[in-house]
Parts: sequence; structure tokens; C-alpha cells
Amino acid sequence: MSLLLDRLFDGITNGCVYAIMALALVIVFRGSGTINFAQGELALFTTYVAWWLSTLGAPIWAGLVVATVVGLVLGAGIERTLIRPVRRRNDMAVLIVCLGLFTALNALAGLIWNSESKVMPSVFPNGLEDYLSIGGARLYFDGLGVWLVVLVVVGLMFLLFNRTRLGLHMRAVANAPESAALSGVRTGRVLMFGWGVSGAIGAVAGVLVTPLSPQQLGLQTMFPILIYASAAALFGGLDSPVGAVVGGLVLGVLQQLIMGYVGFIGDTLPQTAALSIIVAVLVLRPNGLFGTRQLERV
Repeated sequence: MSLLLDRLFDGITNGCVYAIMALALVIVFRGSGTINFAQGELALFTTYVAWWLSTLGAPIWAGLVVATVVGLVLGAGIERTLIRPVRRRNDMAVLIVCLGLFTALNALAGLIWNSESKVMPSVFPNGLEDYLSIGGARLYFDGLGVWLVVLVVVGLMFLLFNRTRLGLHMRAVANAPESAALSGVRTGRVLMFGWGVSGAIGAVAGVLVTPLSPQQLGLQTMFPILIYASAAALFGGLDSPVGAVVGGLVLGVLQQLIMGYVGFIGDTLPQTAALSIIVAVLVLRPNGLFGTRQLERV
């Protein structure tokens, strides 16, 4: 029983990481209609900023705040200077720009901070003795901290979308951009804010997840997480914030259970097995669990 709880705790922690990154992808998709493949490298770059500040003597929580602000500014600036000019042409142009940003941000991080792995300090206590014992299993404080942060981020996003005028405008732009513009909504500013929020959320995810990674901080740290987050967003529904969270949690728990209980898969093929199950679900439900079904009138 304790072993099962250990794996569930690890799965929920991983799922929270995938969920928060998937949430960032969903926010961008709702506005631009494309997956931001540069999301992981944007999170990586802001994580390097937090690490660099910690080497200068700043506390890691201060680095997290600065990285979040940098992510907000970078995300908004990318939308205004790169995405908006090409978005008027077609969606494929936006996709190509995102792929270019993926390469550029990764190369820029390597140029500034080199390619050697860095030891990333944790915002939460992460020693071997820092845990809660539940049913004989260990729930470490850094994992519990990730759970709490994800709950806070999801709560803030709920309040933003459902309790503020800006959130109402974001939903209007996501559902019917032309009608929103005709109603007086400044769609450009709303989209720029959406990309900024996505960048800020990615920064939070990067700073929180890197200390949990065995590889610590390196140029390849965020790419596997982006793959899982993309799968989680597809699984839950690319236009559903709730689906992003549910998809991330399901994927994280599924990954740990497959690694632990399916002998011929073990540690070598959990990604293949988990993603195969998600593909099967998407074949039966192409819009994901919570995605909006597209209706076409004839």
C-alpha cells in the first residue's frame, strides 16, 4: 500500500507540472489557434534567469518573482513583435515562428549561460528528511509545494476568466474574435496579455520543476515536459483550462503506474505507453475530454 501511495504522490507531482505547462499552452491556443512550441524554451530561459539571480546571492523566491515578470514581458513582446504580424497571413506562419523561437531561445540560453548543467535551488525544502509520512509513504515538501502552487494558479485563472472584465474579453476573443472586435474589444491587447500570462505561468513551472529533475537545469530540461504538457492539453481539450489540469494529472499518474506495474515497460517505455493511450482516447474523442465540439452548419 505504501508503495502504491509513493507512486501516486510522484504521479500527482509530475501531473501538476504537466498541468501548469498545459495550462500555458491552452491560454495561447485559445487566442491564436496554434500550439506554442516555444513555450518550453521560454520557461527554460526564465528559469535560467532565476538561477542566475540565485548565484548573485538573491533568494530563490525573489528569482521566481523576477522570472515570472520576465516571462510576462517576453510573452507579451513576442506576441506584439513576432506573432501578430504573421498571424494575419495564416496559422502555418505562426507555427513556423514558434518553431524558430524554440531554437532561438534555446541557443540564446546556451550562449549566455553555456550548456553545462546547473544545480537549481528549490523554493521549498527538498532534503531527504523534509517529508510528511502518510500511510507509510513519503510526501516530500517540494512536491507538496508544487501541488499548492498549481492550485493557486488554477484558482487565479478561474477568477481571471470568470470574475473580471479582462477575463470576459479573453473568452470573447477566444470564441469569436471578429465579433469581439466589432463590440469594441481591443483584441490585440487581449492577445498580448494572454501570451504574457502564458509566459509567466511557464516561468513558474520551470522554476518549480527543475529542482525535481535528476538532470537539474540544462538546455534539454524543458523539452520532455513540453511533450507531456502538449499531450495533456490534447487529452483534456486544447481550448479547456479545466481539461489541461485534468489531462496533466491523469498523464502524470498514468506514467508512474505504468512504470511501476507494467514489467516489460518499466523505466524504458512509459512515454510510449502513456501517449499511446492518449492517442486512442483522441481517436474516439478528437476534441479531448473537455474540448469544445466544432459544429459546422450546412
